[in-house]
Amino acid sequence: MAAAAPWLDRLAPFAFVLIWSSAFIAVRAGLPDVSPLYFLAVRFSLAAALLLLVMLCIRGSFAGLNRRWPHFVVVGLCINALYLGGAYVAMRHLNSATVALIQSLQPLAVALASGPLLGEHFRPLQWLGFALGILGVAFVVGLKATTGSESQGLVTGFLAIGFFIAGTLYFSRYCKAAPLLPANLVQLATGAVGGWLLVGLFERPHAEWTPTALFTLGYLVLVVSLGAMALFFYLLKTGSAGKVSANFYLTPGVTAIMGWALLGESLSALAILGFVIASLGVFLVNRG
Repeated sequence: MAAAAPWLDRLAPFAFVLIWSSAFIAVRAGLPDVSPLYFLAVRFSLAAALLLLVMLCIRGSFAGLNRRWPHFVVVGLCINALYLGGAYVAMRHLNSATVALIQSLQPLAVALASGPLLGEHFRPLQWLGFALGILGVAFVVGLKATTGSESQGLVTGFLAIGFFIAGTLYFSRYCKAAPLLPANLVQLATGAVGGWLLVGLFERPHAEWTPTALFTLGYLVLVVSLGAMALFFYLLKTGSAGKVSANFYLTPGVTAIMGWALLGESLSALAILGFVIASLGVFLVNRG
Protein backbone atom coordinates (compact mmCIF):
# COMPACT_ATOMS: atom_id res chain seq x y z
CA MET A 1 0.00 0.00 0.00
CA ALA A 2 2.78 2.41 0.88
CA ALA A 3 4.56 1.68 -2.41
CA ALA A 4 1.48 2.74 -4.38
CA ALA A 5 1.20 6.13 -2.72
CA PRO A 6 3.78 7.99 -4.89
CA TRP A 7 2.15 6.57 -8.02
CA LEU A 8 -1.29 7.65 -6.80
CA ASP A 9 0.01 11.09 -5.89
CA ARG A 10 1.24 11.59 -9.46
CA LEU A 11 -1.86 10.21 -11.14
CA ALA A 12 -4.57 11.75 -8.93
CA PRO A 13 -4.38 15.38 -10.22
CA PHE A 14 -4.66 14.30 -13.87
CA ALA A 15 -7.50 11.87 -13.16
CA PHE A 16 -9.33 14.51 -11.14
CA VAL A 17 -9.09 17.15 -13.89
CA LEU A 18 -10.34 14.70 -16.54
CA ILE A 19 -13.29 13.48 -14.47
CA TRP A 20 -14.24 16.93 -13.16
CA SER A 21 -14.14 18.38 -16.69
CA SER A 22 -16.29 15.56 -18.03
CA ALA A 23 -18.92 16.41 -15.42
CA PHE A 24 -19.67 19.69 -17.24
CA ILE A 25 -20.45 17.69 -20.39
CA ALA A 26 -22.60 15.23 -18.44
CA VAL A 27 -24.55 17.94 -16.61
CA ARG A 28 -25.27 19.80 -19.85
CA ALA A 29 -26.60 16.57 -21.31
CA GLY A 30 -28.90 15.81 -18.36
CA LEU A 31 -30.30 19.20 -17.35
CA PRO A 32 -32.77 19.55 -20.26
CA ASP A 33 -34.65 16.50 -18.92
CA VAL A 34 -34.41 16.97 -15.13
CA SER A 35 -34.68 20.09 -12.97
CA PRO A 36 -31.25 20.98 -11.53
CA LEU A 37 -31.76 20.77 -7.76
CA TYR A 38 -33.85 17.60 -8.02
CA PHE A 39 -31.13 16.09 -10.23
CA LEU A 40 -28.52 16.98 -7.60
CA ALA A 41 -30.55 15.57 -4.69
CA VAL A 42 -31.15 12.25 -6.47
CA ARG A 43 -27.48 12.07 -7.45
CA PHE A 44 -26.18 12.48 -3.90
CA SER A 45 -28.84 10.20 -2.41
CA LEU A 46 -27.77 7.37 -4.71
CA ALA A 47 -24.07 8.07 -4.20
CA ALA A 48 -24.45 8.07 -0.40
CA ALA A 49 -26.47 4.84 -0.49
CA LEU A 50 -23.84 3.12 -2.65
CA LEU A 51 -20.98 4.26 -0.45
CA LEU A 52 -22.86 3.11 2.65
CA LEU A 53 -23.28 -0.30 1.00
CA VAL A 54 -19.53 -0.40 0.34
CA MET A 55 -18.85 0.50 3.98
CA LEU A 56 -21.13 -2.33 5.15
CA CYS A 57 -19.56 -4.86 2.78
CA ILE A 58 -16.01 -4.09 3.92
CA ARG A 59 -17.15 -3.63 7.52
CA GLY A 60 -15.84 -0.10 7.54
CA SER A 61 -15.86 1.94 10.72
CA PHE A 62 -16.71 5.52 11.54
CA ALA A 63 -14.45 5.41 14.59
CA GLY A 64 -11.71 7.29 12.75
CA LEU A 65 -13.92 10.36 12.54
CA ASN A 66 -14.10 10.57 16.35
CA ARG A 67 -15.95 13.77 17.18
CA ARG A 68 -14.97 15.51 13.96
CA TRP A 69 -17.99 14.42 11.93
CA PRO A 70 -19.68 17.85 12.27
CA HIS A 71 -16.75 19.32 10.34
CA PHE A 72 -17.53 16.99 7.44
CA VAL A 73 -21.18 18.01 7.60
CA VAL A 74 -20.06 21.61 7.06
CA VAL A 75 -17.86 20.61 4.11
CA GLY A 76 -20.62 18.50 2.57
CA LEU A 77 -23.10 21.32 2.92
CA CYS A 78 -20.74 23.88 1.37
CA ILE A 79 -19.33 21.83 -1.51
CA ASN A 80 -21.91 19.16 -2.32
CA ALA A 81 -25.19 20.97 -1.63
CA LEU A 82 -24.60 24.72 -1.93
CA TYR A 83 -21.75 24.89 -4.45
CA LEU A 84 -23.00 22.23 -6.85
CA GLY A 85 -26.63 23.24 -6.35
CA GLY A 86 -25.75 26.81 -7.26
CA ALA A 87 -23.62 25.69 -10.20
CA TYR A 88 -26.44 23.54 -11.58
CA VAL A 89 -28.90 26.44 -11.35
CA ALA A 90 -26.37 28.84 -12.88
CA MET A 91 -25.92 26.54 -15.88
CA ARG A 92 -29.63 26.90 -16.60
CA HIS A 93 -29.18 30.66 -17.02
CA LEU A 94 -25.59 31.04 -18.26
CA ASN A 95 -23.52 29.40 -20.95
CA SER A 96 -20.88 26.99 -19.74
CA ALA A 97 -18.08 29.42 -20.64
CA THR A 98 -19.39 31.99 -18.18
CA VAL A 99 -19.68 29.38 -15.42
CA ALA A 100 -16.12 28.25 -16.17
CA LEU A 101 -14.86 31.83 -15.93
CA ILE A 102 -16.54 32.29 -12.54
CA GLN A 103 -15.02 29.02 -11.32
CA SER A 104 -11.57 30.19 -12.39
CA LEU A 105 -11.64 32.74 -9.57
CA GLN A 106 -11.57 29.89 -7.04
CA PRO A 107 -7.84 29.01 -7.14
CA LEU A 108 -6.67 32.60 -6.69
CA ALA A 109 -9.20 33.26 -3.92
CA VAL A 110 -8.12 30.10 -2.09
CA ALA A 111 -4.46 31.08 -2.45
CA LEU A 112 -5.11 34.56 -1.07
CA ALA A 113 -7.10 33.22 1.89
CA SER A 114 -4.88 30.22 2.65
CA GLY A 115 -2.05 32.46 3.87
CA PRO A 116 -3.79 34.04 6.87
CA LEU A 117 -6.15 31.08 7.50
CA LEU A 118 -3.92 28.05 6.88
CA GLY A 119 -0.39 29.43 7.04
CA GLU A 120 0.32 28.52 3.41
CA HIS A 121 2.76 30.76 1.53
CA PHE A 122 3.56 31.02 -2.15
CA ARG A 123 6.62 32.24 -4.00
CA PRO A 124 6.51 34.98 -6.67
CA LEU A 125 6.77 32.37 -9.43
CA GLN A 126 3.71 30.61 -8.03
CA TRP A 127 1.72 33.86 -7.97
CA LEU A 128 2.70 34.25 -11.63
CA GLY A 129 1.24 30.78 -12.14
CA PHE A 130 -2.08 31.84 -10.61
CA ALA A 131 -2.17 34.90 -12.89
CA LEU A 132 -1.38 32.79 -15.96
CA GLY A 133 -4.16 30.41 -14.97
CA ILE A 134 -6.77 33.17 -15.05
CA LEU A 135 -5.36 34.49 -18.35
CA GLY A 136 -5.51 31.02 -19.85
CA VAL A 137 -9.12 30.52 -18.77
CA ALA A 138 -10.05 33.90 -20.28
CA PHE A 139 -8.55 32.77 -23.59
CA VAL A 140 -10.42 29.46 -23.48
CA VAL A 141 -13.71 31.18 -22.66
CA GLY A 142 -13.20 34.01 -25.14
CA LEU A 143 -15.96 36.46 -25.96
CA LYS A 144 -18.64 33.86 -25.23
CA ALA A 145 -18.36 34.72 -21.55
CA THR A 146 -19.88 38.16 -22.15
CA THR A 147 -22.99 37.06 -24.06
CA GLY A 148 -26.29 35.57 -22.98
CA SER A 149 -25.73 36.09 -19.27
CA GLU A 150 -28.62 36.75 -16.91
CA SER A 151 -28.34 38.44 -13.55
CA GLN A 152 -29.88 35.51 -11.65
CA GLY A 153 -27.34 33.11 -13.08
CA LEU A 154 -24.43 35.42 -12.31
CA VAL A 155 -25.50 35.95 -8.71
CA THR A 156 -26.07 32.22 -8.23
CA GLY A 157 -22.73 31.39 -9.84
CA PHE A 158 -20.75 33.75 -7.63
CA LEU A 159 -22.55 32.56 -4.50
CA ALA A 160 -21.83 28.96 -5.48
CA ILE A 161 -18.10 29.51 -5.95
CA GLY A 162 -18.01 31.34 -2.62
CA PHE A 163 -19.34 28.21 -0.90
CA PHE A 164 -16.79 26.07 -2.76
CA ILE A 165 -13.94 28.31 -1.57
CA ALA A 166 -15.25 28.17 2.01
CA GLY A 167 -15.59 24.37 1.89
CA THR A 168 -12.09 23.92 0.47
CA LEU A 169 -10.49 26.08 3.15
CA TYR A 170 -12.57 24.50 5.91
CA PHE A 171 -11.56 20.99 4.85
CA SER A 172 -7.88 21.94 4.78
CA ARG A 173 -8.15 23.46 8.24
CA TYR A 174 -10.19 20.83 10.10
CA CYS A 175 -10.58 17.61 8.11
CA LYS A 176 -7.22 16.42 6.81
CA ALA A 177 -6.55 13.78 9.47
CA ALA A 178 -9.76 11.74 9.10
CA PRO A 179 -10.09 8.52 7.01
CA LEU A 180 -11.36 9.26 3.53
CA LEU A 181 -14.14 6.67 3.10
CA PRO A 182 -16.35 7.46 6.13
CA ALA A 183 -15.60 11.17 5.73
CA ASN A 184 -16.78 11.10 2.12
CA LEU A 185 -19.93 9.22 3.14
CA VAL A 186 -20.83 11.91 5.69
CA GLN A 187 -20.27 14.60 3.05
CA LEU A 188 -22.36 12.81 0.43
CA ALA A 189 -25.20 12.21 2.89
CA THR A 190 -25.09 15.87 3.88
CA GLY A 191 -25.19 16.82 0.21
CA ALA A 192 -28.26 14.63 -0.25
CA VAL A 193 -30.12 16.13 2.72
CA GLY A 194 -29.10 19.64 1.72
CA GLY A 195 -30.14 18.96 -1.87
CA TRP A 196 -33.64 17.84 -0.87
CA LEU A 197 -33.99 20.91 1.36
CA LEU A 198 -33.03 23.12 -1.59
CA VAL A 199 -35.60 21.35 -3.76
CA GLY A 200 -38.31 21.98 -1.18
CA LEU A 201 -37.37 25.63 -0.78
CA PHE A 202 -36.56 26.77 -4.31
CA GLU A 203 -37.80 24.37 -6.98
CA ARG A 204 -40.82 22.71 -8.50
CA PRO A 205 -39.10 19.49 -9.52
CA HIS A 206 -39.70 17.82 -12.83
CA ALA A 207 -37.99 14.83 -14.42
CA GLU A 208 -38.24 12.95 -17.67
CA TRP A 209 -35.99 9.93 -17.23
CA THR A 210 -34.82 9.55 -20.79
CA PRO A 211 -31.90 7.23 -21.62
CA THR A 212 -29.64 10.28 -21.74
CA ALA A 213 -30.79 11.47 -18.31
CA LEU A 214 -30.35 8.00 -16.79
CA PHE A 215 -26.88 7.54 -18.28
CA THR A 216 -25.89 11.01 -17.10
CA LEU A 217 -27.18 10.31 -13.59
CA GLY A 218 -25.29 7.02 -13.43
CA TYR A 219 -22.08 8.65 -14.62
CA LEU A 220 -22.37 11.52 -12.14
CA VAL A 221 -23.08 9.13 -9.26
CA LEU A 222 -20.42 6.51 -9.93
CA VAL A 223 -17.61 8.43 -11.60
CA VAL A 224 -17.97 12.01 -10.37
CA SER A 225 -19.55 11.81 -6.89
CA LEU A 226 -17.67 8.69 -5.82
CA GLY A 227 -14.56 9.08 -7.97
CA ALA A 228 -13.77 12.74 -8.53
CA MET A 229 -14.86 13.92 -5.08
CA ALA A 230 -12.77 11.21 -3.41
CA LEU A 231 -9.79 12.31 -5.51
CA PHE A 232 -10.39 15.97 -4.62
CA PHE A 233 -10.46 15.31 -0.88
CA TYR A 234 -7.47 12.97 -1.20
CA LEU A 235 -5.52 15.77 -2.88
CA LEU A 236 -6.51 18.19 -0.12
CA LYS A 237 -5.41 15.67 2.51
CA THR A 238 -1.98 15.22 0.92
CA GLY A 239 -1.29 18.73 -0.42
CA SER A 240 -1.92 22.42 0.10
CA ALA A 241 -5.30 23.99 -0.66
CA GLY A 242 -3.75 26.53 -3.03
CA LYS A 243 -1.89 23.96 -5.12
CA VAL A 244 -4.90 21.65 -5.34
CA SER A 245 -7.20 24.50 -6.35
CA ALA A 246 -4.84 25.47 -9.18
CA ASN A 247 -5.96 22.33 -11.02
CA PHE A 248 -9.31 24.02 -11.65
CA TYR A 249 -7.59 26.32 -14.14
CA LEU A 250 -7.36 23.31 -16.46
CA THR A 251 -11.03 22.30 -16.39
CA PRO A 252 -12.39 24.89 -18.89
CA GLY A 253 -9.77 23.91 -21.47
CA VAL A 254 -10.23 20.18 -20.96
CA THR A 255 -14.01 20.65 -21.08
CA ALA A 256 -13.68 22.55 -24.37
CA ILE A 257 -11.57 19.74 -25.84
CA MET A 258 -14.06 17.11 -24.63
CA GLY A 259 -16.95 19.12 -26.07
CA TRP A 260 -15.16 19.23 -29.42
CA ALA A 261 -14.35 15.52 -29.37
CA LEU A 262 -17.65 14.19 -27.99
CA LEU A 263 -20.30 16.76 -28.92
CA GLY A 264 -18.88 18.32 -32.08
CA GLU A 265 -18.54 21.75 -30.47
CA SER A 266 -16.16 24.29 -32.00
CA LEU A 267 -12.60 24.54 -30.67
CA SER A 268 -10.73 27.70 -31.61
CA ALA A 269 -6.99 28.23 -31.80
CA LEU A 270 -7.40 30.81 -29.03
CA ALA A 271 -8.93 28.16 -26.77
CA ILE A 272 -6.00 25.82 -27.42
CA LEU A 273 -3.56 28.64 -26.63
CA GLY A 274 -5.48 29.37 -23.43
CA PHE A 275 -5.25 25.74 -22.36
CA VAL A 276 -1.48 25.79 -22.89
CA ILE A 277 -1.15 29.01 -20.85
CA ALA A 278 -3.33 27.63 -18.04
CA SER A 279 -1.28 24.42 -18.03
CA LEU A 280 1.90 26.48 -17.64
CA GLY A 281 0.26 28.34 -14.76
CA VAL A 282 -0.62 25.11 -12.96
CA PHE A 283 2.92 23.82 -13.53
CA LEU A 284 4.40 26.95 -11.94
CA VAL A 285 2.07 26.72 -8.93
CA ASN A 286 2.82 23.06 -8.31
CA ARG A 287 6.54 23.39 -8.99
CA GLY A 288 6.96 25.56 -5.89
